[in-house]
Amino acid sequence: MLVKIHKSINGIVVAICDNELIDKKFEQGKLQLDLTTDFYNGGEKSEEEAKEILKKSYIVNLVGKKAVDFGLKNKIINKENIKKIAKIPFCQCLIAQT
Repeated sequence: MLVKIHKSINGIVVAICDNELIDKKFEQGKLQLDLTTDFYNGGEKSEEEAKEILKKSYIVNLVGKKAVDFGLKNKIINKENIKKIAKIPFCQCLIAQT
């Protein structure tokens, strides 16, 4: 998985993407999933490294089957919130810090 960390004034935004999807664009009708920008183009991370990064994040973007499965496995996202564009699963979530 590729993991990109974005720092904002509100905290850390994390983008996680399946390696094979980077630099591609998917369209379905008027919807578009654009992975050609730098937003998702991060470094290769293991699941353990990604879990540690997520502990500090407040927004997570997951794109691709492996990334979405990682989110489900670690209870970051719920199955009913997964969307698809051109059969590519993705999900965005806000993490409430306690």
